[in-house]
Amino acid sequence: MTHGPWEEADRDMAWIYQDRAEAGRDLAERLRPLARPRPLVLALPRGGVPVGAEIARALEADLDLLFVRKIGAPGQEEYGIGAVVDGVRPHVVVDWPRARAAGADAAYVDAIVAEQLREIARQRREYLRGRPPLPAGGRVVIVVDDGIATGASMKAALEAVRQGTLGGRPARLVLAVPVAPPDSLAELTPECDQIVCPHRPDLFMAVGAHYRVFDQVDDDAVRDALDQAGRRNAGAGRAGPA
Repeated sequence: MTHGPWEEADRDMAWIYQDRAEAGRDLAERLRPLARPRPLVLALPRGGVPVGAEIARALEADLDLLFVRKIGAPGQEEYGIGAVVDGVRPHVVVDWPRARAAGADAAYVDAIVAEQLREIARQRREYLRGRPPLPAGGRVVIVVDDGIATGASMKAALEAVRQGTLGGRPARLVLAVPVAPPDSLAELTPECDQIVCPHRPDLFMAVGAHYRVFDQVDDDAVRDALDQAGRRNAGAGRAGPA
C-alpha cells in the first residue's frame, strides 16, 4: 500500500481530508487485515460516526456507538478534567490534580457525572431507539473518532472497552483515528493493542483544521448511518455478532 501522496499533502496543505467520509475510507484501507473475523466498529458520536460508517462498510463489520461525555471544569466546560463512558457499568475517569486545581470537588464531579449520564441516556434513546448495545466480548473492536486533540475522553473510552464494561473484554482493541498529535497517541498506546493513525503532525491544530469540510454531524446522519449498517447486515443474513 502506498501512502506517499498523503505525506506530501501534510506538508503542502492546511487540510488533509476532504471530509470525514474520505478519512474513513483511508482508515478502512489500512484496517483491511482486521476484516476477518468480522470486527465491531465503535464510533464516538457524533463526529466519529461518518468515519466509522465507512470503515464498517468496507470491512463488512458491525457498527455501534460508544458514548463518551467530557467532565468539564467549573465555569470552563471545554476544559476537561475527566470523562464518563456508557456501558453495562458506567466508567468514570477523573484527573484529580487537574480537577482540584480547577476548583472541582467530589460533589461537583458527582453532579456532572449524573448530568452526563442523563445526556448519554437521551442520546442512546435518540440514536438507537431501544436497540441494545452489541457486545464487545471476544471480538476485534475498533474504536473510531474523527480525530484526537488531548486524548482525555478517548483514554476513558479505551479503558472502559478494555475492562469489559461493554459486554465483555475484547479479543483485540484497536484505536483508529485519521489525525492526532504524537504526544496524545503516546499516552493512549498502553490502553489498546494497536493504533492506526496515518497523520501525526507535531504542530497540531484543532481537529477540524485537518478537514476541508468539517460540518457538524446532526442526529439524522447518526441514525441513518446506523440504519444503513443494520440493513447491510440483515441483507447478508447477519443478525448479530459472529
